[in-house]
Amino acid sequence: MRKIITFFGSLTLIAGMAGAQQVSGVVKDLQGKGLDKSTISLLNAKDSSVSKLGVTTTNGHYTINANKSGRYLVRASFVGFAPAYSQVFELSGSGIMNVPDLTISKATGNLKEVTVTATKPMVEVKADKTILNVEGTINATGNDALELLRKSPGVMVDKDDNLSLAGKNGVQVYIDGKPTPLSGTDLSAYLKNLQSSQIEAIEIITNPSAKYDAAGNAGIINIRLKKNKSFGTNGSVSAGYNIGVYGKYNSGISFNHRNAHINIFGNYNFNHSLNQNSFQLHREQLDTLFDQNSALLVKYTSHGFKTGLDYFINKKSTLGVLVTGNIADPTISNNGKTTISYIPTGIVDRLLLANNKTTTNRNNVNFNTNYRYVDTAGCELNVDADYGLFRIKSDQLQPNYYYNPAGTIKTSEYVYEFIAPTNIDILSLKADYEQNYKKGKLGLGFKSSLVSTNNHFGRYNVITGIKQLDLERSNQFDYNENINAVYINYNRPLKGAMIQLGVRMENTNATGNSYPLNVDGSVNKNIKQTFNRHYTDLFPSGAITFNKNPKNQWGLSYSRRIDRPAYQDLNPFEFKLDEYTFQKGNTKLRPQYTNSVAITNTYMYKLTTSLTFSHVADVFTQLIDTIDKSKAFISKQNLATQNIASLNVSYPFQYKKYSAFFNLNSYYSHYRADFGGGNRIISLNVFAYTLYMQHSLKLGKKGWTTELSGFYASPTIWQGTFKSKALWSTDGGVQKTILKGKGNLKASLTDIFFTQKWHGESNFAGQKTLVGGHQESRQLRLNFSYRFGSNTVKAARNRNTGTDEENKRTQSSGGIGQQ
Repeated sequence: MRKIITFFGSLTLIAGMAGAQQVSGVVKDLQGKGLDKSTISLLNAKDSSVSKLGVTTTNGHYTINANKSGRYLVRASFVGFAPAYSQVFELSGSGIMNVPDLTISKATGNLKEVTVTATKPMVEVKADKTILNVEGTINATGNDALELLRKSPGVMVDKDDNLSLAGKNGVQVYIDGKPTPLSGTDLSAYLKNLQSSQIEAIEIITNPSAKYDAAGNAGIINIRLKKNKSFGTNGSVSAGYNIGVYGKYNSGISFNHRNAHINIFGNYNFNHSLNQNSFQLHREQLDTLFDQNSALLVKYTSHGFKTGLDYFINKKSTLGVLVTGNIADPTISNNGKTTISYIPTGIVDRLLLANNKTTTNRNNVNFNTNYRYVDTAGCELNVDADYGLFRIKSDQLQPNYYYNPAGTIKTSEYVYEFIAPTNIDILSLKADYEQNYKKGKLGLGFKSSLVSTNNHFGRYNVITGIKQLDLERSNQFDYNENINAVYINYNRPLKGAMIQLGVRMENTNATGNSYPLNVDGSVNKNIKQTFNRHYTDLFPSGAITFNKNPKNQWGLSYSRRIDRPAYQDLNPFEFKLDEYTFQKGNTKLRPQYTNSVAITNTYMYKLTTSLTFSHVADVFTQLIDTIDKSKAFISKQNLATQNIASLNVSYPFQYKKYSAFFNLNSYYSHYRADFGGGNRIISLNVFAYTLYMQHSLKLGKKGWTTELSGFYASPTIWQGTFKSKALWSTDGGVQKTILKGKGNLKASLTDIFFTQKWHGESNFAGQKTLVGGHQESRQLRLNFSYRFGSNTVKAARNRNTGTDEENKRTQSSGGIGQQ
């Protein structure tokens, strides 16, 4: 029997709170009609004992008041119907928890063993975050993490693959709750290595509490990797094939063995793809026009893995170890042709052919040891010790051949090779403690982290096939950043309201050293450019929710956050990208700070509306300035200010076998900075919005499901200087469960109308720039997955393997988290 659990919406605006004292929901039959007088049981997740009983009223609504915080689930029963169970949730002891709708069907035959089936909603909107459930989404098949973010509600990805949320460009990316040190091209390359087959869900956290790192002006994007929650020995295998211009394929396997004392788990994913991209650059500088057209061929081969062990010491304590990693060797071939013309006459002066090839190795491995203690009195302690390493090596061959206007005679050539290995090591130790205190919840914690980066850059002039190191254009850049943090967070209910207050203090110590190289490529430690930074900041946060009327709740929140410069943006060395384009870091680049205030309303448990105002000081912006009149110079600068007002509206809808989610995210932004008057003043005003929708329809009773999703992004501003054009895309897909529900076939077509093409323009410091391009976004994607072994679900108590689902019950072939 199939029980369908659909999303109903969150009711609070308290970041970091996991639940509430009041539990509400709706019970329906298969026709979608509410069942009044159904029996509602609030069960303790630990042993399925009954904590509270209740009865549904008109239209199937129910409300139960829990006595204390803890982990629970809801059971709905009605005479002549098989009972239905919710998924396990956590109550903090205050506020309201809205449980997804429970759908029950009439009982038939022997009910000694009840089958429970749950389907996660495609998108969930909660108090402090929006969750995109990738695991069960048809159209997510075959995507990488960056493409999934491009299509996520409220997320924008610009021409350089930089992320922004609601017009703010300071986004901190987490993997399984841990921040990644990568940014810029390194981050985008890493996200391209993560495949949808590895990802369970993407959490977009716009109002993090003091428990989270203060980094991320726009908020946090947490990518949760898949975890197995079943008892016994079990696993799954999958295989997929995508075709656009070129074929691509992927495969994966996962395993899990769990009993009452130990859990061993792991997975492995393989991906190989060949993608065709295009890039156009039109640059007018003084009297010269540079018109560039490039065709890029990107080859990716990546291996992702995760393995770990949890040991349940007793009912209160768990010790775990975890190893995760990604190994990839992308290769990019860029065939570029630039026509150089004299603007007054329009006559072509010369041609530049630059067929570049970049081979890269990107390896990442993370080691984690963790301990968790939790008791029935509400005390919880989590301790994590982490070590992570990134090993990145890039080798780029860049030939530049100049020809006469007809392209028949080579007039000159300049060939370069760039070899740039980068080593990043991360050490961190953190502890989080929570306990009940004065009718509320008190949280305390600390974290200390050290990130060490060694970036070796060698530029070689290649003359008649012989490499010669260019000492003036080669260097070693070492950057160390130590952040020490403590925080306190407190929340409690009041009469008709809930409050949450917190503050985080972070002490930052950063040192950068830039060294020249010797002729043999070794580092000359006798000469260096050094900068040091030491600063301490306080980051307060707070929220109050007025919940006297659960059907119409209001909330007010405030937070202060920081976004520190990436190490690449601080390196004072000058990088030559091509004959006319240079890039250089800025040692004076300051952190950007954001103060945000938000008002939120949740109406009838479904319609959620948020209005946010943010003031950002010292905004990071990429500027293209001029050198020697004809050359472009790229660097990051601090704009004076950015003011942003944003409006976010989301609404889930369900009728029988049809479900949908709609989201509107809009913002008004004003930039202004003065870099010397005249044409060096930047003043930009922009109103922009994104629309996101997703529809799902179950067809009949034979396991068929269809899905349609899409987004529209209006014209906006990239990095303070580029005005972009509108961008939109539509995906469609279908899936069928087979092999008694253990197998799943998915087929989808992405970017059906081939509209995911980006365009932008900039006019600064006497230089007009037009850019554009597109990826191999329209693809037919096929995927098959099969689950084997035990289907008995009892989720681990450890964070490595998911939520604490102590209630053991038999899962059907279309079980929890599966569609």
